[in-house]
Amino acid sequence: MQTNGTKNSISRLAELVKEEPAAFGVLKVGDLVEGTLLERGARRILLDLGRHGVGVVYQGELMGARSAVKNLEPGAALHAKVVALDNEEGYVELSIAEAGRQKAWAAAVELKDKGEPFPVKVTGANKGGLTADLEGLPAFIPVSQLAPEHYPRVISEDKSEIGKMLQAIVGTELSVKIIDANPRTGKLILSEREAAEVSMRELVKNYGEGQVIEGIVSGIADFGVFVRFADNPSVEGLIHVSELDHRMVENPKEVVKLDEAVKVKIAEIKDGKISLSLKALKDDPWVGAAERYPTGTEVNGLVYAMNPFGALINFADLQGQIHVTEFGSIEEMKKQLVMGKSYVFAVQEVKPAERRALLKLKK
Repeated sequence: MQTNGTKNSISRLAELVKEEPAAFGVLKVGDLVEGTLLERGARRILLDLGRHGVGVVYQGELMGARSAVKNLEPGAALHAKVVALDNEEGYVELSIAEAGRQKAWAAAVELKDKGEPFPVKVTGANKGGLTADLEGLPAFIPVSQLAPEHYPRVISEDKSEIGKMLQAIVGTELSVKIIDANPRTGKLILSEREAAEVSMRELVKNYGEGQVIEGIVSGIADFGVFVRFADNPSVEGLIHVSELDHRMVENPKEVVKLDEAVKVKIAEIKDGKISLSLKALKDDPWVGAAERYPTGTEVNGLVYAMNPFGALINFADLQGQIHVTEFGSIEEMKKQLVMGKSYVFAVQEVKPAERRALLKLKK
């Protein structure tokens, strides 16, 4: 039977647990703790963990955390992660490296949630992108997440060219944002492109769709042309390959050259990205084309490209098509037409609304 004194003691203990739960917390494997350095030796260090007793970090663990402890003196505070509660020596076994990684991941997740850009140093490059170190955590910046300034602008199947361009960035500092941070899988993905878009959104406020600007061709890729604005070199837009000319363009280098001065029209501004058009400032050759080239008109045309459906022929100011059925097969078409060579064709039909001109090879 409990006495009043016993009841009062239990009641008081319950109140203390409610008021100061941390003081009665039970230590668990995986917890982060802060200890005071008691002793540092070659094979182990001892930490005072207060009510939890004495913690120990052994030699194997010290090898991976040497920089964290080499200048510490007794009395210094140190964070560690619990790996065992009561080892053979009666100590709480700790890991400094694990604690550092856990804190680094916590900081990475916090940075991701904030969504704010921060600087990181590029430590390496591979065919897929760049590597970096974030507080001891390996991070990756995919090529697709590079800002236009660093995106490999090459028209080549040779992967070594892309590798050379990425290698040139190693050792530099980039402003990035975290787009994926998963401590469980160890996945830490950074984006320079998204960080650049934060500042770009402010810069593009000075421009509007439909505006004509002067710029310099700053990069050429198979998908289009990068143009840096003359009045503000910090702003860069992209002319998609389909916006270079009124005809299909296989290689953007046919239309522009690197460092060439150009006038372009702003087609769209969206999410801090500027889409430009070169063809919007060119006369549309399809206007009045049916009248200029009535059925039967003979034209000199250059074989520009071939595909399973036929061939594309550049003639005068238009681009026409000759269907593979005119030859019976692709093999026969390649016998009668040679890439880059000119032939005489007859116009069968011009369809301005469809932007198509159908041709027939003159025998």
